[in-house]
Amino acid sequence: MKLLLALALVCASTSTAVVAQAAPVLDWHQCTLNADDEEGKALDAAGAQCAELKVPLDYSRPTGPKITLAMSRIKATENRIGALVLNNGGPGGTGLSAALDRPEAMQTVGKRFDLIGLDPRFVGRSTPIDCKLPFAGWPWASGSTQASYARDVAIQADIAKRCTAEAGSVLQYVNTRNTARDLDQVRSALGEQKVSYLGYSYGSHLGAVYLQMFQGRTDRVVLDGPVNPATYSPRLLQPTGPVNEDNLRAWATWAAARNSTYQLGATTRQVLASIDRVYRHVRTTDLEIGGHKVGEGLVPMLLFVSMNDDRDPARADAAVLVQTLVKAIDGPVEPRADVGELLDLILSPAMSQTISAQTAIVCGDATAPRDPQVYWRDIQAHRSREPHYAPITRTISPCAFWPVKPQEAPTRIANAEHALIVGGEYDPRTLHENAAVLKKSISGSRTLTVAGARKHGIFGEYGNVCADQKVVSYLFSGELPATDQVC
Repeated sequence: MKLLLALALVCASTSTAVVAQAAPVLDWHQCTLNADDEEGKALDAAGAQCAELKVPLDYSRPTGPKITLAMSRIKATENRIGALVLNNGGPGGTGLSAALDRPEAMQTVGKRFDLIGLDPRFVGRSTPIDCKLPFAGWPWASGSTQASYARDVAIQADIAKRCTAEAGSVLQYVNTRNTARDLDQVRSALGEQKVSYLGYSYGSHLGAVYLQMFQGRTDRVVLDGPVNPATYSPRLLQPTGPVNEDNLRAWATWAAARNSTYQLGATTRQVLASIDRVYRHVRTTDLEIGGHKVGEGLVPMLLFVSMNDDRDPARADAAVLVQTLVKAIDGPVEPRADVGELLDLILSPAMSQTISAQTAIVCGDATAPRDPQVYWRDIQAHRSREPHYAPITRTISPCAFWPVKPQEAPTRIANAEHALIVGGEYDPRTLHENAAVLKKSISGSRTLTVAGARKHGIFGEYGNVCADQKVVSYLFSGELPATDQVC
């Protein structure tokens, strides 16, 4: 779930002193921690090794308190090029087993690269933070009235309060620039003069920040689902409403052509009308689905997370979700297993650690307006053009109540490093226009666009053979294409 005005350039060497130290020796071992550790078992079965790396909590005090980063490695099998560090995005997403994701692509790339999985600072098996959240309350939609918006404001303020109580002593050290410094510690510990990197979504922003802070220390870099570095902030979803409305209409056309299966309407307009019925219903009455109450704070989030992929299986899953919402208008329903599991995940403490880390990173990177009415006015101004998504893409976040200010200015990206920037033409999370902005900021880069793709995350995920081959060709040869590419 995943992204300010550019300020004066602040490099690692000028913002925090880093004392040169001998690279630590990593103690590689099996990954399974205990009998219940399914992630560790899967890594071990894939031939991975795991290790822990101690890094400074505060890079201005390199000999002070340390935190732990959890790492994994699957060694290259032939003609090794180097180490490829993987980041799945988030922020707050785990990455220890990233080499097991996108298996076909990773098996191909893993022939020539050591695949390095990493749980970033305060995420997963690394030293964690957990605000003990009762449910995944960010992002949470504003609803249709001042009263419903007040409930959203209270939820966001509560998240900030809980994070202050549970992790207040470390919040100032949770940010992307420190994670980039951690990446350089990983590079050093691996014994690599230059490291390669593959990052998705927020991981593209982390990669861009690393390129800026540690110029000359990367080999091959792929940034998939690029974030606009000039607008990365707690309000990073703000501009995505229009493309999500467009993707919703495209999905509705798909569903209308399959009305015999889903009974949501025989035309695009009728399918959208079915969704609007749900929106009107939850203004006054919650839906009851699988023992959960689903109200207007949650419905836009469900639509947001389900319209992230235009391939048939994903669209079919979205249709089942919408079908469930529509049926629940008439009374309690028992959902299909995957819909029930999604609601269980969101409406329980299960995602507390993930949302805690995500919130702390975004709030630690840039400030947000602290007046709740700023967001409400923005929602109202865009509600007619973005009726389904303005309540979630433009609403308030915990950052409006965050107890600490960012410790450093946002990183201004301006360099001549090399990278391949990959994206779908109608990416609903990180807009396609971001690729051109990032290319201008990283002048040695090239872009690769998948035309017509309404998908966030392309390489190894979308199934576009042209794009996958071009990424692999770059990773293996180290040569960027001479011009921007379209598949």
